[in-house]
Amino acid sequence: MIALAHALALFAAVAASINVSGGHVNPAVTFAALVGGRISVVRAIYYWIAQILGSIIASLLLRLVTNGMVPRPVGFYVTSGVGEGNGLILEIVLTFGLVYVVYATAIDPKRGSLGIMAPLAIGLIVGANILVGGPFDGAAMNPARAFGPSLVGWRWKNHWIYWLGPFLGGGLAAIIYEYMIIPTEPPLHTHHQPLAPEDY
Repeated sequence: MIALAHALALFAAVAASINVSGGHVNPAVTFAALVGGRISVVRAIYYWIAQILGSIIASLLLRLVTNGMVPRPVGFYVTSGVGEGNGLILEIVLTFGLVYVVYATAIDPKRGSLGIMAPLAIGLIVGANILVGGPFDGAAMNPARAFGPSLVGWRWKNHWIYWLGPFLGGGLAAIIYEYMIIPTEPPLHTHHQPLAPEDY
């Protein structure tokens, strides 16, 4: 149910914001777009500030509407028996998968009509990743999503994993997709077109 709720919520969030910001609700996605040269540093900084503020406000609102209830433990953490290194690798792998889907459906200039499916595809990969990684480290894949609850609940154990892992995974997906999957247009002279008279 947790995975399904996240999938549906992210589907709606990306669909609602894709025409404004490209659907960036995740600092790791913004970092990937920056690494791929799809956005400027200034725009990335604006997005990061908005994403982190959104997470903090959402966490405070949750505290307010639940009458100050504080679940234990607060925020994201690596499950007992799972090492921090394991959690880091998991966040790298899960975020790689997420950002690869974002690139394929929302960023790739060849996406065509597939772009309409971007919010649904992004929501589904997050839901699937939570089903896989949730029991081990919460499957954040999103530094902002981890930051708000940690700040409001003041719980920072393992927190670095939820920044480093998603940034590494997202950046790696951007590099691979941007420079290996998206082909560059070949020069005209490689098309074996007949030469014009002036070319002789």
